[in-house]
Amino acid sequence: MHRRTLLKGFLAALGLGSRANPLNPRYHRLAAAYSAAHRGIALLVMVEGQVVFEDYPNQGQPQRAHELASGTKSFWGVLAVAAQQDGLLTLDEPLAQTLEEWRADPWRSQISLRQLLNLTSGIPGGRLARPPTYAEAIKTPAEAPPGTRFSYGPIPFQVFGEVLRRKLGGDPLEYLQRRIFRPIGLEYAFWRRGPDGLPHLPSGAFLTAQNWALFGELVRRGGLWRGQRVVEAGLLEACFVPSGVNPLYGLTWWLARPIDPAQRRALGPTGRALDPLASTPGLPDDLVLAAGAGDQRLYVSRKLGLVVVRQAEGIADALLGQRSGFSDAVFLRLLLTGEG
Repeated sequence: MHRRTLLKGFLAALGLGSRANPLNPRYHRLAAAYSAAHRGIALLVMVEGQVVFEDYPNQGQPQRAHELASGTKSFWGVLAVAAQQDGLLTLDEPLAQTLEEWRADPWRSQISLRQLLNLTSGIPGGRLARPPTYAEAIKTPAEAPPGTRFSYGPIPFQVFGEVLRRKLGGDPLEYLQRRIFRPIGLEYAFWRRGPDGLPHLPSGAFLTAQNWALFGELVRRGGLWRGQRVVEAGLLEACFVPSGVNPLYGLTWWLARPIDPAQRRALGPTGRALDPLASTPGLPDDLVLAAGAGDQRLYVSRKLGLVVVRQAEGIADALLGQRSGFSDAVFLRLLLTGEG
């Protein structure tokens, strides 16, 4: 009771009142019912680091690890800025510094790491759920000059995998575990690997809702964990800076930001699903999220002190183009305001 009273005081200090209240149990139940009706198997809500609601319908369980699909992508933006902090790379370095094969190519020689990870490098995204090997990915020709086109898909992340492999002289996943996961006590259950034995960077992580929430909490705290600085706050902010090509996407994170209608064509299914968030009343304007097929979601709002994990069945169906009917805007409105 004391913790909840403190949290209510935190929200009152922000002047949020009942307009956006992540502590309201009735709102939690409404959002949980909506999630469960759309194949949800896990819903976890944290406010200021405290779990205030959990629900595991449709045979979900707290200890059940579930595939994140493209929700996996957002780990790598955070790792990239951590690697910059470690002096391993810089976001604006040309990738051709590491990928010698690209140095003679007129477009690929100009691609920066930042452009690769905000998906504006000119390298095509490729087929969802079909990550190439790292060796195949770096052979992919650019289809546009860097910084001119947003293209969502697995290829750029597999390119980043090869960049990390060369810089580290080892497995990128081992670096992610050592640098990010272990300091916050995050444990993954399984991670898909390709025929080359190397981890898929764009998809394939399996986590419980509780473990995914730990990562969200690290982001919410600006890279700070129990008094220890895991990632420099100023560097972490690069993950939430949109490109000029797509205001809805930062460095591997989706953003709830206004977008010009002319830019919507390149968003893909996930981007189009998230597009309404910026114009939905009652939602925080600093909302960022990791998102995967089948409506896997990790939402973070620092203004509300909020981390929300939502997991669901239906990844394979979503990759085949079948829509679940789930709406991020409706779900978050129910969760935060009680209104659909």
